[in-house]
Amino acid sequence: MKVLLINPPDTASKYKFIGLVAPTLGIAYIAAVLEENGVDVKIIDGSALEMSWEELEKEIPKYSPDIIAVTAVTPAINQALRTAKIGKKVCPDAYIVLGGYHPTFTYNEVLKNDFVDIVVCGEGEYTMLELAETIESGGDLRKVKGIATKDFKTPPRPIIQNLDELPFPARHLLPMDKYKILNSKLPVGTLISGRGCPFQCSFCSSAAMHGHKLRLRSAENIVDEMEHLINDHDADMIAFMDDTFTVNKRRVEEICTGMKKRGLDVYWGCTARVDTLSRGILEKMKDAGCITLFVGVESADQQQLDNLNKQTTIEKIKRTFELTRELDVRTIASAVLGMPGDTKQSIRNTINFVKNLNPSYAIFSLATPYPGTRFYMKAKEENLIKINDWSKYSLMTPVLETVDCSLEELRKMQRKAFREFYLRPGYILRQTRMDGPIILKTILAILKDVSKHK
Repeated sequence: MKVLLINPPDTASKYKFIGLVAPTLGIAYIAAVLEENGVDVKIIDGSALEMSWEELEKEIPKYSPDIIAVTAVTPAINQALRTAKIGKKVCPDAYIVLGGYHPTFTYNEVLKNDFVDIVVCGEGEYTMLELAETIESGGDLRKVKGIATKDFKTPPRPIIQNLDELPFPARHLLPMDKYKILNSKLPVGTLISGRGCPFQCSFCSSAAMHGHKLRLRSAENIVDEMEHLINDHDADMIAFMDDTFTVNKRRVEEICTGMKKRGLDVYWGCTARVDTLSRGILEKMKDAGCITLFVGVESADQQQLDNLNKQTTIEKIKRTFELTRELDVRTIASAVLGMPGDTKQSIRNTINFVKNLNPSYAIFSLATPYPGTRFYMKAKEENLIKINDWSKYSLMTPVLETVDCSLEELRKMQRKAFREFYLRPGYILRQTRMDGPIILKTILAILKDVSKHK
């Protein structure tokens, strides 16, 4: 049994404009589980390799795969379907499987394509393993939990309760030299410390995919993987990619203590909620090498934060950024423009609020309702969605109108937000002192990327 896992060409992280090209950990986890169970598996990361469609068409048949599995997020579903079509063309006897966030919640739509045979719904590690074993043995696919076909959908597979049981992602199958951060080929390692989210943010696709029960890997298991990234992949920088790294303060302290005990000399960054950060925990994180925090600010309007179920306050946000500045920890502030109920003035307030927080970097996303989220269901019910082209669901193209903002007005306000933030002379001087001349390259890349979206 040969399985080929593909991240399609011409796709990118939603944070590519800040110079981040990260490993595709989802399919790397699947590959690791398959390898551990004796399945012959390969990965093509067409995006990181900047592979053309012609090159992909030549590359796929080299592996003679029995299964071609393609991962897809919403804005890249068209590239995933094009990849699947090529796979069926060059390997007509192979099963074509799609998985990931978007196919999980739109499997009926995806399966309308005659070249797609199966959709894996939800977490894919053990579903793909059982699927491969069932196909190899000629078994009944109706017994494989967590899949949908044109003829049936099986019961969902239970979530993986003990994440420590998973092998580390199969990074040896990835082009690790192609990943970068801040547009620099600094060897960067990424890892996920947990799945699921206990919070109720209406726009969150992670909780929709992995559930609201928080499942955390042990501190020891995480530090083991960090050591693996440093020793086996020469990582100089590690980024925790999950949304809930700082939720359990005791585990954060155990991770920091474990790093210090093992003498792990590496810079790292993570996502953080403002209601989970204190001076004490931030000091311990910085002492263990943490240099960057990604923080969801979302809005300057308390009512909007409440509508999003953020369970935080404007004052907590202000205090967190004051604290990070005092401790000299970089921050990436993420704000959302154009939520239902937003007005020109409230958007203006949010832009000014983010500028006054003085983060190291800022992202001004446009409100985007992803399938599977409560935000999407509400927006669809209330007929708020004006754009149905999934390729526009990139956070950089408006798909909703607000009470007094057209799509074009939202686009202009987003562009203005990025320009106002990044082209302040004082900001450029301050950030150049912190990050060096590379900040100029990063600013240019951000503004160029923002301006090309329509």
